[in-house]
Amino acid sequence: MAKTITTASLLALKQQGERIACLTCYDAAFAQLLERAGVEVLLVGDSLGMVIQGQRTTVPVTLDQMVYHSRCVSRMAARSLVIADMPFMSYATPERAVDAAARLMGEGGAAMVKLEGGEPLVETVARLTAFGAPVCAHLGLLPQSVHQLGGYRVQGRDAADAERIEADALALQDAGASLLILECVPSALASALSQRLRIPVIGIGAGNGCDGQVLVLHDVLGLTPGSAPRFSKNFLAATAVESRAGHDGDAAGFSIEAAIKGYVAAVKSGAFPAAEHTLA
Repeated sequence: MAKTITTASLLALKQQGERIACLTCYDAAFAQLLERAGVEVLLVGDSLGMVIQGQRTTVPVTLDQMVYHSRCVSRMAARSLVIADMPFMSYATPERAVDAAARLMGEGGAAMVKLEGGEPLVETVARLTAFGAPVCAHLGLLPQSVHQLGGYRVQGRDAADAERIEADALALQDAGASLLILECVPSALASALSQRLRIPVIGIGAGNGCDGQVLVLHDVLGLTPGSAPRFSKNFLAATAVESRAGHDGDAAGFSIEAAIKGYVAAVKSGAFPAAEHTLA
């Protein structure tokens, strides 16, 4: 990963058929480590509310907190593309979204902002991109809407819901979104959308037919508070097993960096996600 990753770089990877490796990242030390391990996209996710702050949902995370963590990550990310989540209600109107993006990119150093939702955000995405703020859209399971959804549930299983997600994806792409994250949707739907959309599609709990994958860093390292999602994998534990097998009980190859490299390699090869990590 010698060159700086940009939106054009990600599009080129999709066109070349090379899968994109993305992980959440919340601080400078991990930004440096993840980049060294070959992770192309660092997502400063509002998931920090749960894995860093101990909140039950992402809803309490504030814009000030997202700016702070984005700044920590972007200071050390020399090549990886840094995306910052726009927290709950910070993009309730196009005007608020522009103000929030200005802070996340200007103060926080992010190269792209991410927002959750479909058709109601088309105008907001168009406004942001018109002002030069690249946008990553997010469809399927929307963690900021967990109270409305009634829990963390797979989305798009029935035909009407799948059609809505597809229509939203196309509308957001046409509005100017440069990237799409699909969370907890059937693998067939995610694969079809990845093939239909011009922009890269990054999956999480959406099967291996996407253009790339993202996981929460703490899930990859086995540090998840409570139970880890079924679609995740503890690559640190897997690396320890492989290390012991390859060194006659010596864990010389067992490290966090080795685990992250293992994740990147598995995404690139298509080995992850496997069938046991696919929800539907």
